Formats: sequence, structure tokens, C-alpha cells
Amino acid sequence: MSNQNSPQTVSIDNIEYKVDDLSDQAKRLVDHVADLDRKAASMDFQREQIQIGRDAAFAMLKQALPQQEKPEE
Repeated sequence: MSNQNSPQTVSIDNIEYKVDDLSDQAKRLVDHVADLDRKAASMDFQREQIQIGRDAAFAMLKQALPQQEKPEE
């Protein structure tokens, strides 16, 4: 959205639609899709944070283990 004066549009299958021209049901579904996209992006970010935390905890665990000699190959 560029500014308040231009009409809001949504692009679906490479076709631009003016949101004001959509039915109430279509407007509501546009809102649902946009909200679900935001939630999916947030979940991806949270998954990344969890993986980073898990990797850090595993590295700390390895440091906390008693040191053992590696077997000869």
C-alpha cells in the first residue's frame, strides 16, 4: 500500500482487484489469507529461534560432558 489516497488492491493469479469492489465475504477472506500469511511467517521465525536455541544448548551440553579420548582409527 503506497498511501491513504490510492485504493487498496489485491493481486490474485496475476489479476489486480480493488478491495472496495469485492463482496463482504471476499474482503473477509482476503483478511484471513493476509493474517494466515503473517502467522506462517511468524511461525517460521519462531522455528528458527528454537533451532538456534537448541543448537546452543547442545553445544553447551557437549562442553559439559567429561572429556574422553577419541578412539584410534
